[in-house]
Amino acid sequence: MTSPPTLRWGLIGAARIAASALIPAFRSTGSPIVALGCSDPARGAAFAATHEIPLATSYAALLARDDIDAVYIALPNHAHLPLTLAALSAGKHVLCEKPLALSAGEARQMKAAAAAAGRTVMEAFMHRFHPQLARAQALVQGDAWGPLKWMRSHFTYTLHDPADVRWSRRMGGGALYDLGCYPLSVMRWLAGVEPVVLGVTAGLTPPDAEGGRVDHAAHAMLRFDTVHGDVTGHFDCAFSLPPHTQFEALLRDGILRLETPFGWKDVEAVLRIGEHVERFAPCDPYALMVRHFEAAALGHEAPRITLDDSIAQAVAMDALLAGAHAAANP
Repeated sequence: MTSPPTLRWGLIGAARIAASALIPAFRSTGSPIVALGCSDPARGAAFAATHEIPLATSYAALLARDDIDAVYIALPNHAHLPLTLAALSAGKHVLCEKPLALSAGEARQMKAAAAAAGRTVMEAFMHRFHPQLARAQALVQGDAWGPLKWMRSHFTYTLHDPADVRWSRRMGGGALYDLGCYPLSVMRWLAGVEPVVLGVTAGLTPPDAEGGRVDHAAHAMLRFDTVHGDVTGHFDCAFSLPPHTQFEALLRDGILRLETPFGWKDVEAVLRIGEHVERFAPCDPYALMVRHFEAAALGHEAPRITLDDSIAQAVAMDALLAGAHAAANP
């Protein structure tokens, strides 16, 4: 039996997520990594040597290569738009780290450019490819446990490095972009409709050298107007608190609980609803995502995470961020 066709990849950015998750995912699918592009020559050379990937002299040089079909963008959030547009202009498919864009307007620019180029762009939300979440969606949308009533989630950890880009407003930092996007994405997917933001509270950092402040912690309250009635969603996110992840959904006849809810690789995932327990063997959702993206780019499958989905996610994030900064700056 022949293996499914793969894409030839270029990596844009020498990020930790590329090293820990995407390079193993590409190699597990047999997809060749042709070159790495990095803005820091020394860091790029060390990363390329460690992972045995040829180093391109620049992003432009990488995008100009005709032996690269697609790129994975693992850059700070503010660079997602210009590099996605440049990649599309060069005829490449794009798998981009979350958040795809820093606003709904940016996401709409990407959609227009992808349509003009005839190429696929997808936001790299790996949790959407984990079997646990697919099972949760089937349970929520099925009849056995009754309709969805409310959802609650937490995603926190402690970010110790003061130089990390997630502390920079200019570079698209903040806990909502980094962490809050996950519970928001899961809630939108399970509810099947887009949220209304009812309220946000946030803790902001002191102004940095450029006057920017980021949300180091936020609490959001959402409403989803479903066919079965209003569903309330609450989530907390922070990178100034101890590590904790949780997701719960109240249905008519039971509470659905997801352990390790956001698609971690190589760990057992557990789903509980009432007294019922389902366990999911360790898997690599990044590899599942890469396989799907390649099939979508090659025209064999419809993208599971469409650009319209990413635009809707960005619309909600815009409202959350506006609320966070308004609440902290009355």
